[in-house]
Amino acid sequence: MLPVIGLGSSKPVEEIAKNGVEPITAVLRALVANGGKLVDTWPRNADNDAGFGRVASLPDLRDKLFVTTKIDKVGKEAGLAQFRETQRLYQRKKLDLVQIFSLTDLDTHWPTLKSLKAAGDARYIGVTVAESRLYEQLERFLMREKPDFIQVNYSITERGSEKRILPFAAGHGLAVLINRPFMNGTYFDKLKDRPLPDWAAEFECKTWAQFSLKYILANPAVTCVLTETSNAEHMADNARTSLGPVPNAAQRERMGTFIDNV
Repeated sequence: MLPVIGLGSSKPVEEIAKNGVEPITAVLRALVANGGKLVDTWPRNADNDAGFGRVASLPDLRDKLFVTTKIDKVGKEAGLAQFRETQRLYQRKKLDLVQIFSLTDLDTHWPTLKSLKAAGDARYIGVTVAESRLYEQLERFLMREKPDFIQVNYSITERGSEKRILPFAAGHGLAVLINRPFMNGTYFDKLKDRPLPDWAAEFECKTWAQFSLKYILANPAVTCVLTETSNAEHMADNARTSLGPVPNAAQRERMGTFIDNV
């Protein structure tokens, strides 16, 4: 079982070189303090990743986080080397979830991930997509393999995955992580000058962030939503979304129509 709100950490980890580790430390502590656990990572820069590893190993955080990583290199040896480097930088022998980023070199890396899981280096394994053009390839993969997790883009503004990907995952017992709940920030740009509709109060929605998150969380296929922020207060606000009611089917339809007409 995982808390339904997590952290997509690319932005705050990338900012370590510029801002130090204090912001990511505050965000992770806000996540944990508000009942969250999952932090999704993507290895990019060794110095930044080492900084994340130091923070994630702090006594008050180390055993309270569900840490994921990804492989995005082409070639078996390059992918395995990337994972070993992540183990070293994150100071963790076992990663909670190892994923193939955007189905990169999928047929090469999937046997590697299965071997890592069998050896105890990965607790769970999965694959990610963040754009609809990869859905067909993902579906073909899911017809022949059963990952523990899939990660897919889904939000009030990007609803394509609810047609086939999410129902398939629910029907086959796959855990689902959601990326791009705010379309990497463009969602807020679209709505910044608009007030929330009065009827959002019907399901205790107080911010535009909660508007998208509540829409996502109302889908029973969803396991955890990866909210992307480098602001601890925003992380806390996102996490608290899980405490209130979610919209029913009629309300979700009204939400979708509203966003389509913005």
